[in-house]
Amino acid sequence: MQKTVRLFDLDSFACRFEANVLSCAACEGGYSVILDKTLFFPEEGGQSCDTGRLGDARVFAVWEEQGVIYHTVDKALEINVSVSGEIDFEERFRKMQNHTAEHIVSGLIWQNFGLHNVGFHLSSDEMTADFDGVLDQDQLATIETLANRAIFECHTVNCSYPDADALAAMEYRSKLDLTENVRIVEIEGVDKCACCAPHVRNTGEVGLVKFLQCEKYKGGIRVNILCGQRALADYNAKDQ
Repeated sequence: MQKTVRLFDLDSFACRFEANVLSCAACEGGYSVILDKTLFFPEEGGQSCDTGRLGDARVFAVWEEQGVIYHTVDKALEINVSVSGEIDFEERFRKMQNHTAEHIVSGLIWQNFGLHNVGFHLSSDEMTADFDGVLDQDQLATIETLANRAIFECHTVNCSYPDADALAAMEYRSKLDLTENVRIVEIEGVDKCACCAPHVRNTGEVGLVKFLQCEKYKGGIRVNILCGQRALADYNAKDQ
């Protein structure tokens, strides 16, 4: 099976696309569909998948195996025909705000305190980041202040696939030992990290970062973070 073209790599802000249906097979909970290209980001790297529609079928799960992206839908699609797709962009944008914020926070924690991000979870409801050491409340307050300063300064977020020579000479954060097809997300002056997910175009689009709570976790800490629209919703709820 040919690898799926990852349209979200080309434009993380696109929300509609046309694709050819390569296969459609019954599976648990619906039908598994493979397209020649897709805007749907699969569940990967600690982040939950995009949702949306393919034609009049609802897409509620997306995953990847060996370069092929599978979409679980609630209705069968005709094979060898073109289908219109649309992602739930509001949810995509919230995740981009949060994931970019996690890069800002993790990059600043590494720069200032030498701790590595060793775990990340981003769903429709929450974001947590795990680090391999302990920070006190004053240190976390410093990072929160620096993170919001980086947001207000509107640093550019660049995503690229460096060639082997450039990658070998580059210093970047990564949880895995990667050697090929490595996508680098760089936030000028703040962070450089291997990452497969969609991101905003500049840090200003994150809006703001707020740490909710921190707990000890596996010898380090786990930080619960709210960003952008989620942080605004939380503030509004508390204000009420």
